[in-house]
Amino acid sequence: MPSKTTAFLFDLNGTIIDDMAFHAKAWYHILAEDLGADLTFEEVKQEMYGKNAEVLVRIFGEDHFEKNEIEELSSKKENYYQTAYKPHLELINGLQDFLAQAAAANVKMAIASAAITDNIGFVIDNLNIRQYFDALVSADDVSTSKPDPETFLKAAEKLNTAPAACIVFEDAPKGVEAARNAGMRCVVITTAHPKEDFAQYDNVIGYIADYTDPYIKNFFQQP
Repeated sequence: MPSKTTAFLFDLNGTIIDDMAFHAKAWYHILAEDLGADLTFEEVKQEMYGKNAEVLVRIFGEDHFEKNEIEELSSKKENYYQTAYKPHLELINGLQDFLAQAAAANVKMAIASAAITDNIGFVIDNLNIRQYFDALVSADDVSTSKPDPETFLKAAEKLNTAPAACIVFEDAPKGVEAARNAGMRCVVITTAHPKEDFAQYDNVIGYIADYTDPYIKNFFQQP
């Protein structure tokens, strides 16, 4: 394990499960088909980061929707997503064993995600992995989304762990940037972006395709 590491912080979407395509389809359904936004599917994929409310404000403007409308649209989007994705719900290859090994090595673990609390529960309860996580931080727990460091700093605080002792597992550039802003090292899983998209970040310590990669297996070898 890299020196002075006592905690692993996991993003959710694209990091624990490979579900970003289902989020993209759900957002396209809401934004382009239901609301009539002039966006291609690829443009929707570029905009679907941060909290659901932030996505809607970014595309339609600050005063376009009332608060209750945003809440209804957010709920509708997540219903589209969960209904479509549930038959395909599975952990990224190797993660079950990796979590078990980390727990056996007394590594503290948290989920630190821009997903809403309900979506985190949907994943970890259907996959029976809640017991591995000592803390959960969702979009509902922070005021500012990634790349702001608040999500990761709150997770470290809940784990009573210094930021420098955390390793973040992320799949998105804004997540890696958030980890850097929090003073944390990051392992990138290349489910959604190639290595080239992370070239500017000096906190990346490795790249993996999934959790069977020998690089992270070495995290549990004692010196």
